[in-house]
Amino acid sequence: MRLSQMLLVTLREDPAEAEIPSHKLLVRAGYIRRIGSGIYAYLPLMWRVLQKVSQIVREEMDATGAQECLLPQLQPSDLWRESGRWDTYTKAEGIMFALTDRQNRELGLGPTHEEVITTIAREMIRSYRQLPLHLYQLQTKFRDEIRPRFGLMRGREFIMKDGYSFHADEDSLKKTYQDMDQAYRNMISRCGLAFRAVEADPGAIGGSGSQEFMILADIGEDEILYTEDGNYSANVEKASSLPADPEPSPFETYEKRETPNTPTIDSLCKFLNCSPTNVLKNVLYQAVYDNGMTVLVIVSIRGDQEVNDVKLQNELVRLADRYKANALLALTVPDATTQAKWASKPLPVGYIAPDLEDDYIRPSSDVAPRFVRLVDNTAVDLKKFVTGANETNYHVVGANWGEPFALPKQVVDLRTAKAGDRAIHDPSQILHSARGIEAGHIFQLGTKYSKAMGATYTNEAGEENPLYMGCYGVGVSRLAQAAVEQSYDKDGIIWSPAIAPYHAIITVPNISDAKQMDAAETLYQQLWQAGVETLLDDRNERAGVKFKDADLIGIPYRIVTGRSLKQGKVEVVQRATHQSQELPLDQVASTVKQWLDAALTP
Repeated sequence: MRLSQMLLVTLREDPAEAEIPSHKLLVRAGYIRRIGSGIYAYLPLMWRVLQKVSQIVREEMDATGAQECLLPQLQPSDLWRESGRWDTYTKAEGIMFALTDRQNRELGLGPTHEEVITTIAREMIRSYRQLPLHLYQLQTKFRDEIRPRFGLMRGREFIMKDGYSFHADEDSLKKTYQDMDQAYRNMISRCGLAFRAVEADPGAIGGSGSQEFMILADIGEDEILYTEDGNYSANVEKASSLPADPEPSPFETYEKRETPNTPTIDSLCKFLNCSPTNVLKNVLYQAVYDNGMTVLVIVSIRGDQEVNDVKLQNELVRLADRYKANALLALTVPDATTQAKWASKPLPVGYIAPDLEDDYIRPSSDVAPRFVRLVDNTAVDLKKFVTGANETNYHVVGANWGEPFALPKQVVDLRTAKAGDRAIHDPSQILHSARGIEAGHIFQLGTKYSKAMGATYTNEAGEENPLYMGCYGVGVSRLAQAAVEQSYDKDGIIWSPAIAPYHAIITVPNISDAKQMDAAETLYQQLWQAGVETLLDDRNERAGVKFKDADLIGIPYRIVTGRSLKQGKVEVVQRATHQSQELPLDQVASTVKQWLDAALTP
């Protein structure tokens, strides 16, 4: 491709809307163009990158026996109601674009395709002889992000590979899950990226086993906790660990004390001259389910720990059946205005004890009559602890479970693990922190969707059983931008040869010089014939502009037909290292091809 014929407009200044380096560079280098909030056009250079990434994904998926298909972007709401996720996606998370057609039928633009693929399986899979089956697609997906940001990282329209497998039993599912683990590692490695596979929370997709593939980058929205022995890594939303041991309590006897103006852990510990590890704090939450039921939750946790909202949300989802609900729509810490809607009297906020009486809840048709009481593992073994007295400006000290507080029946892991904690698998190992960009996510869905939607198969004995399912996603457009976030310098993008839009760029400093143009044309033909995808910068621009653009767009190898032509040579510069050398004209194609082959070899 000749740059004089390509749609390429580069910018010298960062775009106003861009916040992170990769977003700035992709816009400045003419790869993407903003059309609206969270909506971008993929320009010719970017489309070639996305095709390269997609091809790597296809090759790794096909190697596992998966079959490519294409599923509809428009999805009937009836399918999502069958699975119980319509309200979750349109109200709770609110990420699905929903619309009504001219026949007043509700539809959604697919953020994911579990319901569609389960419908196909329900209608087409009959026998165990058809299993296992694995289908995948590369498709545009949609999410109505509250705050679209970071370009392609968190847009409202994006390209994704999602795959779905069907099995007769859990063992078969686990086999495909492991195959996908390896396939995803291969995909990301082939794209030239450093990454870490971590345990993850399945979120609204659901299921049991779940693993994310994180591209390591300082601006990553996710925090990863890992051990240096390589035996543990997890997203902080999922991570578990051993906290520091509590300090000995300074309180020998149980008593109620006046503690004025101590609504926070810090203020309380300073007043009582004790450690936060001696405190039992009780946090009040308000949960709203999809049937309109409001449930009030008291979480008791050690004073130096923080509640992990994702873990708490998952626990409350597990309790949904108790309230004849399917999904959790909202989870908040209720403010004074919200409390007034259901409280029979003012709550002692900041001074709540684990036994706050249920009569604080005013009888109401949409508020559960009793508090749900949960206790975190860190609080179970506390002795002679400090906690609220259910009276403003008062606490009790020297308290124990059983005297006077009853230990809640539901003991769960609700704390947020953090760097510096000890690892559960080996307490001598300490958790370390890194930032990551989620590029892939694989799930063991089990029978969640097949049971809800009636997708079954007949086994060898003639019995009808629900299908076991797996789900596997890769953000193709996100991965492409993550590659830039991981590899750039002050001059621009540094593409891995595997996913660069072109492998080489020939820069002609002076297109009026016939010798420079003749050499460039010859090299252009030779490189393409050798399998080196090449750009020819034949624009009528100053040499300095061309050099800056070549660095900005990040093509791996730059070939300059400049002054060294007098000696029958050209300058060849490797973008990643800026190393430069002069090569004879007749050796350029073979040398660059050799470098390229070495770079593409696993």
